[in-house]
Amino acid sequence: RGHACSSRFSLRQKERRLQRGQCIHTRRAEGGAFSGVRSFERAREKRRHASEGASAERRRRVEQSTLTQHSRQARRSAPVRSAQEREANPSRAAAGRMMMTSNALQQRRGVVPQRRAVPRSVRTHAKKAAKQKNIFEGQRPWVELKDGVPVDGPDLSCVVDGVKFPNPFVIGSGPPGTNYHVMKKAFDEGWGGVIAKTVTLDSSKVINVTPRYARMKSKSNSKEVIGWENIELVSDRPFEKMMEEFKRLKDEYPDRVLIASIMEEYNKNAWEELIGRCEECGVDIFELNFSCPHGMPERRMGAAMGQDCDLLEEVCGWVNDAANIPVWAKMTPNITDITNPGKVALDAGLEGLAAINTIQSVMGINLDSLRPEPCVEGYSTPGGYSSKAVKPIALAKVMSLATMINEKYEGKKSLSGIGGVETGMDAAEFLLLGCDTVQVCTGVMIHGYPLVQNLCAEVQEFMVKHDFKSIDEFRGKSLPFFTSHTHLVQLQKEAQERKKAAKSGLKSDAEWTGDGFTSETESMVSN
Repeated sequence: RGHACSSRFSLRQKERRLQRGQCIHTRRAEGGAFSGVRSFERAREKRRHASEGASAERRRRVEQSTLTQHSRQARRSAPVRSAQEREANPSRAAAGRMMMTSNALQQRRGVVPQRRAVPRSVRTHAKKAAKQKNIFEGQRPWVELKDGVPVDGPDLSCVVDGVKFPNPFVIGSGPPGTNYHVMKKAFDEGWGGVIAKTVTLDSSKVINVTPRYARMKSKSNSKEVIGWENIELVSDRPFEKMMEEFKRLKDEYPDRVLIASIMEEYNKNAWEELIGRCEECGVDIFELNFSCPHGMPERRMGAAMGQDCDLLEEVCGWVNDAANIPVWAKMTPNITDITNPGKVALDAGLEGLAAINTIQSVMGINLDSLRPEPCVEGYSTPGGYSSKAVKPIALAKVMSLATMINEKYEGKKSLSGIGGVETGMDAAEFLLLGCDTVQVCTGVMIHGYPLVQNLCAEVQEFMVKHDFKSIDEFRGKSLPFFTSHTHLVQLQKEAQERKKAAKSGLKSDAEWTGDGFTSETESMVSN
């Protein structure tokens, strides 16, 4: 017992004692060697191998994880093959995986420099449209639109300058038509047409600021926006990029109406190039921006051109000669008589007019800071006023243009109405004054693209109420009831005379009747 190590010592303690010679072990009869020394050496070797094995396993897992990560990056950067290519060369996939794994391992070891994985190309197919729903949650009428056509109810389609619209509602030129994604959203929600934000050949000169909007709210309802001012310029996106997106939209929505809003300086070559390039993309109609009230007047663009009838006549002539599709001129309300530039544009050969653009305005002054709104670094500039507060002004301008078109052109020119439209009832008023289509811009910025479904449903309700089967049946129906103030005085005088004559009573006793006795008596009472 004295020659054996006590079991209370650990292997490490026994090993240290062996090295100091303090522990004597019995010999194995058959081996003749110190069994204790052998057992301790075997235990120490086992621990060493176990430690090395664990380290190797950890290294293997890290390496595998690295290889997997690099392999994924390589797969993402690899070009996508078609089904025919995969069938023709099925072994290419395995070889590609081996090659990618080898490259990833070399990159990890530093043999070749690592490169960022190339992202997948932008999706070239249209994403499936989301299901339509009533954004007003039952508070306003709603109808589902399929490719812009109501699934039930009266027909809202119209043909304008040879172009068919599934419904008369068009996205007005501005932020709701800035790029492919928002214009695609408009088509998916059912808008009859989309006018893109105004493009020019050189967008590098267009620099917008932020904030660039200011709004006026109702005093009785703080959530209700009644006025909206903007100091935003035309599109600041590269012209080539906009042309790519026009073509992509027409490829994906060949039956929908895409309208290009264009604006240039007083330069014939620039206008001709702009028209030719847009036509190559397949746009259906041009809208000439002669009306932006705050957009680069120093370059004789926008309203600066639309207010100068001599300049307007020359530019409209260039455009009419160069264009092969219908052209509308967008009129500015910031002029004494809007029919003067309207006549100039139509006499030059253009197919139609659009009115009105925004009204030059100053939204207000902040009484705390004493600075105007919208405020940019303490300063501002007059901008364009829109939203429902401008509707009465827009209706007056539209009425004047529609009357001029009827009298001078026998109603054979088109008119697109703009200004404060947020409900189907608003739109019906513009249609009753002779508009062929109705544009909405600020209303979309406030309520969203699904607004068109409510507009269509409300116009349909109006049509059912009056038993109209199509828009053509009531377009311009209210125009004949406008006249001069002198004529109003004459009409009222005639009405008073008729009323007085009816009050004069019976001329003889032979005129009394039994059925109308009381009313006949009343007609001869003086008080």
